[in-house]
Amino acid sequence: FSCQWAKACFRFREPRSDLAYALEAEKGGPRAIQMAVQAYIIKYLLFERNTEHAHLERLCRVGRREQGQALAAALADTLWAAGGAGRAIVCLVTSTVHVMPSGDYKADNFTERIQLFEFSEKAAAQEFIFDHINCFKGEGSHGVILFLYSLLFSRTLER
Repeated sequence: FSCQWAKACFRFREPRSDLAYALEAEKGGPRAIQMAVQAYIIKYLLFERNTEHAHLERLCRVGRREQGQALAAALADTLWAAGGAGRAIVCLVTSTVHVMPSGDYKADNFTERIQLFEFSEKAAAQEFIFDHINCFKGEGSHGVILFLYSLLFSRTLER
């Protein structure tokens, strides 16, 4: 992955602002994935969460916690769909090396530390993602790459 991909994460605009629902996205490769997730975030904020606000107010009055909940719901929805509505795989980076470099594989000190977590219920995957939301939205988290790996493993390489 390029440097642009490595630094890409799911970072929201300022909470409780006019654009509190919006992800920040640089130009380039990761932007396409971020914008696909953005669509799910808007869907969640407008149609799925319970609030007393009117439709457009639902987007602007989003706090930091609600941003995390919306992101977790968007990621879980996408992974669940990729898994054929039967499973979701979430990839997180751990401190332990799980794969040793060999052959043509060049270690990047990231991919070899990925651990897979499998879920057979969408709600459990969403809760797990919310509990680990900083792994996807924190600076230096490689959040977009983690999500891309999660998509690939949820969908399976055969499919």
